[in-house]
Amino acid sequence: MTDQTQGTVHFLFEMGMLKRAKRSGWWIAGVKDPETIAEHSFRVALIGAALAYMEGADAARVALLCTLHDTQETRVGDIPWIGRRYVTAASNSDVTRDQLSQAHPAVAKGFQAVVDEYEAAETTEAKVARDADKLECMIQGLEYLAQGYQPAQEWVDSTRKKLITQSAIELADAAQSMSTTEWQRVYLP
Repeated sequence: MTDQTQGTVHFLFEMGMLKRAKRSGWWIAGVKDPETIAEHSFRVALIGAALAYMEGADAARVALLCTLHDTQETRVGDIPWIGRRYVTAASNSDVTRDQLSQAHPAVAKGFQAVVDEYEAAETTEAKVARDADKLECMIQGLEYLAQGYQPAQEWVDSTRKKLITQSAIELADAAQSMSTTEWQRVYLP
C-alpha cells in the first residue's frame, strides 16, 4: 500500500463526515433537525444533471461539480450567510488542495480541477451547477415551509432571485406552484 493510496482513503473517510454534518443555516429558520451536507449535495447533483440536460450542458460533469461543491465543509463547516460577515475562511480551492495533498496525484489533480471550475463559475457547467445548488436550497425551503417552519420563506425567496438559467427558473416556478407531496398523487390509484 502506498502513501498516496492511504492519502486517498483519508480523503474518502473525511468525506464521510458530510453524512453527519448538518446544514447549519436552517437552524436560523428554526429547523431543529436540518438535512446533512451530504443529503443536500446528493439532491444538488440530481438537480444539476436535470438542469444540464435541459440546458444542453454535460450532465455528468455538472453532477460531479455538484457532488464536490461543499466538500470543503468538513474543514470549515457550513457557515451560514449571516456568519460570513464575521469569519474569514480559506477559499474552497485552497481547502480542497489541502484535503487532497496526500492523495493519489491523479485524484488530487482531477478533484481540484472540478472544485476550481465550480468556484470560477465561468463554464456553462459551473453556472448550471451553481444554479442547482440554489434551486436545491429553494426546494428544501419549500419542504421546510410545508413542515411549518415559516422563516424558511426567506430562504425560498432569496435563493429564487439568484437563479440565472432559464431551466432553473422554470423548475423553481413549477416547484412553487405545487405541494411538496403532490408527486405521489400522480402514482396513486
